[in-house]
Amino acid sequence: MAESGALRNVAFDLDAYMRRSRSGSCFVCAVVEGKPGYDLEQIVYEDEQHIAFLDRYPTMPGKVLVAPKTHVEHVVRDLDEDAYLRLMRIVRRIALAVEQVVPSERTYLLSLGSQQGNSHLHWHIAALPPETPYEQQQYHALMTENGVIPWTLEQAVLLAHQLRTVLAGHQ
Repeated sequence: MAESGALRNVAFDLDAYMRRSRSGSCFVCAVVEGKPGYDLEQIVYEDEQHIAFLDRYPTMPGKVLVAPKTHVEHVVRDLDEDAYLRLMRIVRRIALAVEQVVPSERTYLLSLGSQQGNSHLHWHIAALPPETPYEQQQYHALMTENGVIPWTLEQAVLLAHQLRTVLAGHQ
């Protein structure tokens, strides 16, 4: 497989991203509500309390975000233990599906966001492509500043379908 850096040939406009995340509506809430303009964020899993969808700005193939549907902002303070554990079970389930669909040598799971932008609690699931050089792994692989993967709606629809199919088989 090609190095992950070779896949990331689209420059990322960090300033535009920061403006959008700080001044626009909550992107997770927008996906939950089905607002227009969020087509790349194809939903791969949904239940009454959670949603999982493809990342609009993937830095690795198959990058998925998982979030509670309710707008909560802190990963431990805003969820009681049962809600936290339910969310983590969903994160694990989605991560296992990603590993079945996307070749990976390791899967990164992390919660990012800030009170200053992208405040809705969400977990990133990112499958590190096999044979990625060490210097392009870990945070380097996750940072959009290092470029993003070219991504079309058709690719997003296909990947979402593949993930939903795997998830449907493991209920």
